Parts: sequence; structure tokens; C-alpha cells
Amino acid sequence: MKKLTTALLAAGLIISASACSAPAKLTTAETCDRLKIVVTDSSTSAGKTGMIILGNRLRPLVGGASDEMKPAVQAILDYADENAKESPDAEKMAQLQADYQKAGATFGQFCN
Repeated sequence: MKKLTTALLAAGLIISASACSAPAKLTTAETCDRLKIVVTDSSTSAGKTGMIILGNRLRPLVGGASDEMKPAVQAILDYADENAKESPDAEKMAQLQADYQKAGATFGQFCN
């Protein structure tokens, strides 16, 4: 009986923890608002350290971003992550730069 109670308690804790950790789906307007807050912060524009801060602030947003904005947020995150590396890959940076610019256009389309 004690093992069954322990197993049920553990299962309940796992289920409740997974429910709490699932990101809520944001609307496009909510995604835009949060993205604006993150990218306009002056601490996210100071070189490699700024790219690390930007990436860390974008990670939670990616999971809950609206369907329209999720690719743009992911592109910005990928760009920040690669740019924050000690020695970024030039070819990869060129591709990510193009995706980053498309993300900016998407941001302009949905968030202005």
C-alpha cells in the first residue's frame, strides 16, 4: 500500500509539473509586445554579452510564440546564439543574417 501511494504521489507531481512548464500559446499581439520588450532592452545590444542576454531572454518566448511569429522569434534566437559564439561560422552567419532580416520584415508586418 505504501508503494502504491508513493507511486501515485510521484505520478501526480510529474503531471502537475509538466502542466506548469508547458508554455501558454500567445496571440500575435502578445508575442509582439514581449518581443519588443526583449529587443529594445539596451543590455541586449552590447556585443557577445548582449547576444547571450538576448538569447536567454528569447528562449522562453519561442515555445509560446504565436504561429505567425514563431519562425521570426526562432530566427532571431538562432542568429543571437551563433553570434555569441567565440568564433562564429561565417557561412552559417550569412544564412542566419538572411533569416534575421526576414524576421525583421515579419516583425514589421505583424507588430507595427
